[in-house]
Amino acid sequence: MSIEIKVPPLPESVTDATLVAWHKSVGQGVARDENLVDLETDKVVLEVPAPAAGTISKIVVEDGATVVAGDLLAILEEGEVAAAAEAPAEKKPEKKAAPAPKEAKGPVKTSPAVRRLLDEHDLDATMVSGSGKDGRITKADVMAFLKSDSSSEVTPGDPAPTVDVEEVSSGLAREEKRVPMTRLRARIAERLVDAQQTAAMLTTFNEVDLTEVMALRKRYRDDFEKKHGVRLGFMSFFAKASVEALKKFPVVNASVEGNEIIYHNYYDIGIAVSSDRGLMVPVIRDVDQMSFADFESALGDMAKKAQDGTISMDDLTGGTFTITNGGIFGSMMSTPILNQPQSAILGMHSIQQRPMVVDGDIVARPMMYLAVTYDHRIIDGKDAVQFLVSIKDQLEDPSRLLLQI
Repeated sequence: MSIEIKVPPLPESVTDATLVAWHKSVGQGVARDENLVDLETDKVVLEVPAPAAGTISKIVVEDGATVVAGDLLAILEEGEVAAAAEAPAEKKPEKKAAPAPKEAKGPVKTSPAVRRLLDEHDLDATMVSGSGKDGRITKADVMAFLKSDSSSEVTPGDPAPTVDVEEVSSGLAREEKRVPMTRLRARIAERLVDAQQTAAMLTTFNEVDLTEVMALRKRYRDDFEKKHGVRLGFMSFFAKASVEALKKFPVVNASVEGNEIIYHNYYDIGIAVSSDRGLMVPVIRDVDQMSFADFESALGDMAKKAQDGTISMDDLTGGTFTITNGGIFGSMMSTPILNQPQSAILGMHSIQQRPMVVDGDIVARPMMYLAVTYDHRIIDGKDAVQFLVSIKDQLEDPSRLLLQI
């Protein structure tokens, strides 16, 4: 029986998707629930699984095409197919010779981003040893394989590659590469420009002494990880301090819709995460009801999903306030851009030992610059400054977080 493979329903507010890559070709057998093709939307990569075992008889849409929900992608002829008999009808370029395979331990686990990298270099997943959980292959594993493979291609005695010195010195070897933006990058660009053109953004700065937070982490880090199974990071302190400050200044947790201000009585915090596909802001909901361990666990899950390419649209929508940490990349100070329709965003930066005057003495302290960008249409400067001071006070005296003062 012939089965039509169609584009599944897309997430809310997403109108179309780009077909990134087919993982099967005409004539190949597939198992039930095996991923056939990746579809990229503005934020996430969707996998289209096979509804039944069978053989691909026709592919209707090729890589790079734009599709909408319900579009026909391929035709599958249902029927059991022996794995050993599978063979693509269309001859593809030969893949690089793989070392003798080890005893099979099940299918190789890869994310959409890793599969695209394997396809780009014409590699088979079985050629690469996975260092991730349960043998999952990461991008670092693929890059390490490529590096080792390329270094082994030159053997002693081979003639060295020749270089035209005149060509290089005259500048004729300069090249340019033009590539289209990914859907995610285009969406990020659109949202950033829209934020600048819509909101009256203003940024206020302060600095925080993290001596007490760092001492607290050092004192209880091992016990915390042993009991809860997650590391005690800085982000949970900043998230909890932000929630307490948002409670004191509700307008900072509000959003603008037309001529109305919408006040939210819940605290869904977006945490900016850098992934292989670009910047993502997964949302951790009801942070006010979470313990430090709950938050660290939820943050770890979101970061892993962003890196693996398995994050969903629901994970990225909503949010009443955002925190971004440029400090992990070495940023000393910046002015973050609003994540609309939110009205404020907190920017964290690198921690540096700086001389500070404490009780009349000059001492070295671990200092961080904080920045809050806010929508001046609804948030007055006084509220924004006091909001940031509230975060500073709680971080410099973490006992305030426990007492909620």
